Amino acid sequence: MSSLLEHAGRRLARYLARPDPRYAPLATSSAESLVAALQPCDVLLVEGNTRISHAIKYLTQSTWSHAALYLGPGPFAGQLSGHHALIEADVVEGIRLVPLTEYAGMHTRICRPIGLGPEDRARVVASALDRLGQRYDLRNLIDLARYLLPEPPVPARWRRRMLALGGGQPTQAICSTFIARLFQELRYPILPRFERRPSADANCNSCYEEILHIRHYSLFVPRDFDLSPWFRIVKPTLEKGFDYRSLAWSDELEEPA
Repeated sequence: MSSLLEHAGRRLARYLARPDPRYAPLATSSAESLVAALQPCDVLLVEGNTRISHAIKYLTQSTWSHAALYLGPGPFAGQLSGHHALIEADVVEGIRLVPLTEYAGMHTRICRPIGLGPEDRARVVASALDRLGQRYDLRNLIDLARYLLPEPPVPARWRRRMLALGGGQPTQAICSTFIARLFQELRYPILPRFERRPSADANCNSCYEEILHIRHYSLFVPRDFDLSPWFRIVKPTLEKGFDYRSLAWSDELEEPA
């Protein structure tokens, strides 16, 4: 029974991971512009063009359905020599390395953690590579079946919780938990919960201090890196210098559909 569930789960995962041929991003970045703007440990958010992407974007009410961590120019673990490498959690293949060209021509966003030193970056990269090759147990079909409906009829306040339904390994593969755990190991904030406590200073009755509480990694979604006040948004077209006067415009006015 266990092997049958695993086989069914992998077939379902492959179905959900198939690209939608109708996908047409409104904004794109070339691989060259991304390379010029990216730094190691940047988080690359991807709009996504698969069946599972549609459900994640709906449940998170966000443009972003996927996140990958930029490592730098390869090779890493003997792979991707001559390529700029990302590491990501894939629902079918598990933790894998992919070339940056995988997401060229798609709508992406760079989120940069601010304040990381060289040792911090090295620690995040090493921790990510330690998980390389880990595959997910896909026997929990409930964790996968929720994505068969692109727009499941659930109230807005329950949508994020639906992503963590079951808490199984397919959830970890889909919901950006891989990258969230890397930063949490470093105690780097993404979107922690704030608590105000009275200050320990006995001479100040009106003083408070803010305590951060780490949220469970299964609750993180791609857009959290976008919303985080500790990640800077980097736009490649602006990083290389932008002059609106140099743009070539058509004289034809595009009519509304």
